[in-house]
Amino acid sequence: MSWKIKEKYRKILASETGAISKNPGGKLMVCLVYPNHYSVGMSNLGLQAIYAQLNSYNDLLCERAFLPDSMELQEYRKSAGRLLSLESQRPLADFDIVAFSVSFESDYLNIPAIFDLSAIQPFSADRDETSPLVIAGGAALTLNPEPVADFMDIVCIGEGEPILPFLIDLLRTETVLERQGLLEKAAQIPGIYVPALYDVSYDKSSGALFVPLRGAPKQVQRVWLKDLDQQTASSVLLTPDTEFSDMYLIELSRGCPHGCRFCAAGFIYLPYRQRSLELLMGEVAKGLQSRQKIGLVGAAISDYSRIGELSCHILECGGKVSVSSLRVDGLNEEMIEVLRKSGHRTIALAPEGGSQRLRDLIKKDVSTPQILAACDRLIGRGILNLKLYFIIGLPTESVSDLEEMVTLVRLIRERVIDAARGQKRLGEVILSINPFIPKPSTPFQWCGMEEIKSLERKVRYLQETLGSLSNVRLKAESLRDAYMQALLSRGDRRLSRLLLKMAELGTLKRAARELAIDTDYTVCRDIPRDEPLPWDIIESGCRERLLSEYRAAFGG
Repeated sequence: MSWKIKEKYRKILASETGAISKNPGGKLMVCLVYPNHYSVGMSNLGLQAIYAQLNSYNDLLCERAFLPDSMELQEYRKSAGRLLSLESQRPLADFDIVAFSVSFESDYLNIPAIFDLSAIQPFSADRDETSPLVIAGGAALTLNPEPVADFMDIVCIGEGEPILPFLIDLLRTETVLERQGLLEKAAQIPGIYVPALYDVSYDKSSGALFVPLRGAPKQVQRVWLKDLDQQTASSVLLTPDTEFSDMYLIELSRGCPHGCRFCAAGFIYLPYRQRSLELLMGEVAKGLQSRQKIGLVGAAISDYSRIGELSCHILECGGKVSVSSLRVDGLNEEMIEVLRKSGHRTIALAPEGGSQRLRDLIKKDVSTPQILAACDRLIGRGILNLKLYFIIGLPTESVSDLEEMVTLVRLIRERVIDAARGQKRLGEVILSINPFIPKPSTPFQWCGMEEIKSLERKVRYLQETLGSLSNVRLKAESLRDAYMQALLSRGDRRLSRLLLKMAELGTLKRAARELAIDTDYTVCRDIPRDEPLPWDIIESGCRERLLSEYRAAFGG
């Protein structure tokens, strides 16, 4: 066991505020694992909320573990040591439960490394009574748990807060049950998916077929927290070693009332819910004791019904407001002034579709005049750096759609340059170009992702027409990373073996070839709407709405 790793972990703990330390004696021991680096995991409010909830039980101890960075990994390999928890530096294999929190599909890639470093068998079927029970939850698994289903004993579908009390009660009281009996009982809890209790088969003509075994439900219900005021709304742990080190994060709401047809947040977090202003003001008071900047978190910040009151309250208390991005149609003068006074030099807007036709297709419901008016309001208040999010490769996108995007960006650039010249300052338009990735539980789940070569041509076109312009900076997401995300979003249970083979061989192409898996078939094809989907094991309650929105987008 490397003393360098232990010393590093102790320094991390010493720099944190809010970590919980308990005597393990007689307690159910849980290690909460975020399968990415510490700085990424500690930026995640979901991880912090579950950490606080688990540690609220007197007879339960919850510690954390993360994917080691390159230095740690080198030390682990050199010392032949096992992956340790942060708080007590205890090997993961010594815990009763190892619980993964996974927000993004790309983090599925790191799960085999966690198992390997922990000396825990990756496949649930190969683990015995002496192994930790492996549980997982988070947004990625609620969308589609199948790519990692063979790794997990239990998967929490939906929001963890209302599921955990029932699951923890079972784990605390049924200590005499063998693992099989425990899993069968767990499967009866709403929101609990036990992959081993389903016989799954696949056919190119009929899709994924699930047969429940030993009393497991035909579908697993997605569970959600009805009253957000009942649970943690803000940062529990503060650390300088994270992207948001200067902020105290507060979650305003969950879900999104708009239902853009490509976006999962408007569907897997239904219904849209808000926290009360009174609770949030209390969280602001708490946060300002340690940080001056309050980061407001939610998929639809500007839709929070009392966003103006809350933002002004933060300023009146001596704080500053930070938001990741705002809807074009939610950007009013009051909000702009709050952001200006908070020191924002760059504001992010998300037109998403490059043309009006595409914005209508995806149900973005903002027009070109609205986009330009929002930019004019920001520029008029002295905010001269505008970040614009666009999606390329949306279904039916054509060259004319891209040309319209170029025209829109040029119009915005002209406004920025004119204002910057008048104020003798620099201004910039930052373009974030992201390929369309079909997501489960959205109306576009049946649409394939555009082929990489076609997307590469579109990126080159935008680089040639916009990338060389002064005051414009274009950043395109890695198309290979997007392809992998689409594969993990749409894939089935057979991808568990692919993930292990990738960890062994190092590349997707080599691993897929060795296992004879056609990844293009999963990523790029349009799926017939009557074909059973891998994620149909989840009862989300909105299939008819998805079909209706699909027909509204494409007609028939």
